[in-house]
Amino acid sequence: MELLRVDSVEKAREKLLSCVQDWVIPCETVTLTDAPGRILANDVFASEDIPAFRRSTVDGYAVLSKDTAAAGESIPVFLTVKSRVEMGAASTFTISGGECAEVPTGGMLPEGADAVVMVEYSEHFGKDGVALHYSAANGENTVRIGEDAREGELLLPRGKRLLPQDIGALAAAGVTEVQVYARLKMTVLSTGDELIPPEQKPLPGQIRDINTYALKALAEKNGFTVIHTAVIPDRENILEEAVRSAMEVSDLVAVSGGSSQGEKDWTRAVLDRASGSGVFTHGLAIKPGKPTILGYDASSQTLLAGLPGHPVSAMVVFELLFCRLIREMMGTSPPPAVPALLTCNVASSPGKLTCWPVRLVRSSNGYEAEPVFGKSGLITTLTRADGFFTIDRNKEGLTAGESVFVEIL
Repeated sequence: MELLRVDSVEKAREKLLSCVQDWVIPCETVTLTDAPGRILANDVFASEDIPAFRRSTVDGYAVLSKDTAAAGESIPVFLTVKSRVEMGAASTFTISGGECAEVPTGGMLPEGADAVVMVEYSEHFGKDGVALHYSAANGENTVRIGEDAREGELLLPRGKRLLPQDIGALAAAGVTEVQVYARLKMTVLSTGDELIPPEQKPLPGQIRDINTYALKALAEKNGFTVIHTAVIPDRENILEEAVRSAMEVSDLVAVSGGSSQGEKDWTRAVLDRASGSGVFTHGLAIKPGKPTILGYDASSQTLLAGLPGHPVSAMVVFELLFCRLIREMMGTSPPPAVPALLTCNVASSPGKLTCWPVRLVRSSNGYEAEPVFGKSGLITTLTRADGFFTIDRNKEGLTAGESVFVEIL
């Protein structure tokens, strides 16, 4: 029996990056409504000051702050209301000492005003007067010109995954279309005579297909578009035909199952023939996920992956290799990890990067990481987890109370 050519996760990442170093990811223009979740392909700069005028953040009275210096709850100051600023209209007048102006939230401040007193601190006094019971500081309850963004300022950087707040910033800047990276195309092939569709009831010896759906969801969450999925029976020729067909239209072909060394584990042989120079990794120094196969076909520029058949293993390996690869290619920052304290001792596997799924429990000191114990063939191991942390392959486990960084699933 041929031994697995085991790579560390770090080495496997280096090999994958080397394969795609000359790739030029195409860009496409999308509207703001289609932009959430996409990755910016270019820096976006503000073309004007945001906002372009001084405005109030509250309903109240625009004032000269020095006029309110002596105001208090029991000793108000009395000012003359010169005019009212209408919402959506320019303020065309100026106020001077002893004067103020009614202004709505978002309204433009008149010339001369440098603060706003909230309406809650006011009382009408006479025909055109107001008593103010509050001493406002210069700039209080106002937004300055360009306080959100200055003309020419970097608004959003290349590689930014666009979140709802980013869409709002683009709208504020008058940007209605953005250049984003096209999604890499992916095919997911799940292998096994035992697999049936989720809508069918399994007979003895059969199981519902999990990996096709789980991997598709994980891939599309991280910037791939899955253009084709299929369940392939344990027939070497059928698997090879499906892989070669997928290579013609995909940037990544992922085969789930058949990656170990059992009697019907054809994935290694098929990917070895399909890739121009043969697979470069057969086995990762990781738990779970050791029986992972990696290859590359330069002629079609297609990455090839043989992922373990166990759902937890397949998803962990895909996250650690391909989700990180696409972030590296597009210059996207990794999601922040949550620091937490372990609630119990956990073991590691000597010589392997060990991944532990955990629940995050809020405590008085922040978060605690509560390990989720379960086998890699049980998908609920991950549904009960908020994230996972890793133990370095050269470390012999961790003890209760140690600090870990949890990557959110």
